[in-house]
This record gives sequence, structure tokens and C-alpha cells, in this order.
Amino acid sequence: MGKTLGLTNEDSTAWRRALRREMTARRAALADAEHAVVSARIVGHLQTAFSPPPVLAFCWPIKHEPDVRAIVDLWRAAGCRAALPVVVAEETPLAFREWCRETPLEPDRYGIPTPVAGDWLQPDMILLPLNGFDDAGYRLGYGGGYFDRTLAALAPRPLAVGVGFEINRLPSIRPQAHDQRLDWIVTEAGAFRMAAA
Repeated sequence: MGKTLGLTNEDSTAWRRALRREMTARRAALADAEHAVVSARIVGHLQTAFSPPPVLAFCWPIKHEPDVRAIVDLWRAAGCRAALPVVVAEETPLAFREWCRETPLEPDRYGIPTPVAGDWLQPDMILLPLNGFDDAGYRLGYGGGYFDRTLAALAPRPLAVGVGFEINRLPSIRPQAHDQRLDWIVTEAGAFRMAAA
């Protein structure tokens, strides 16, 4: 306890912090045209691999993450309700507020566009951005632990689908005890279902 693969918690925290910076820099280096092309491929794989869920949660793209808002529009047109995550308080699970194109958004404490009004919804599927990820289905986020807490708390647990770029694939993120495993990973290379643990 307190160590991951022989690393102390302090070593592991420093390693992850450096890795987060590297993963963000890799995405930032993508030209806008290439970013649009690979984002569109991800949307295409999502459309092929999944049917629209009753309630879809997604994240507003920041820091040059994949932009999958096109699948949100397509699935909303098919009757799906969409929601964005809201940080209610630090160290707590996220809540999800309904979103449509007309929903006013304001930056939250992290600068992420967030709805300030609307119905609270329970998602059936969450599209989670992948800052970094590995083949075992673990994601490297930004260090706040919000999605890990949320996936652990939601009952029933929604389908957790990570969306990311192949440039952010890693041999291992060195998962820790609190890290929640994803059900699927979708990149420009395809949709990959994670084997049962």
C-alpha cells in the first residue's frame, strides 16, 4: 500500500504530473486541420460502434482534446438527451446537467464551459476525454480524480467510453487503486472494447 510498481506516492505523483504535460503537448502540436480530421474519424467510429443512449454525458473539448460534439448532435437528433459534467464541490463526484446548442455556458473554476441551468440527468453513457491511456483501459486525466470518483459512485454505472488520439496511447499509466477502468476506448484507429477484468 502507498506504492505503485516500486514507486513511492510522491514519485508516482511527479511521474504522472510530467506525463500529463507531455500528453497535452503532443495534442497541442497537432495542426488544426489534422485535429479536425482525426476528431471526425473518432466520431465515425462512435457512430458505427454504438447506438444513441437515452442520456449521453460528454465533455466540452479543452486543451486540444478530440472534438466529438458532432456525435452529440447526431444522437440528439435521434432522441438522445445530452449532458455536461458540473463540478459541484471539490473531492466529490460530478453531477450532469442537460445541454443543447442553445444552453448558455459559463466557465467553471477550471475555465471549462459549463451549463449554469437545466435539468440534472443520470447518464447511461459517458464520453471521457483521454489525456493519456493504455491498452488495459485506464485513462490519465488531469489529476483531479473527478471522473474516477463519479464512475465509482454512479449506480447503475454508465458505460464509460474513452475518446482520445493515438498519439496519447501509453504502455501503461501505472494505474492506482482508485483508477476506474474504461469499458471502451475510441481513437481515430477504431473502437476497442476492453476485455473483462
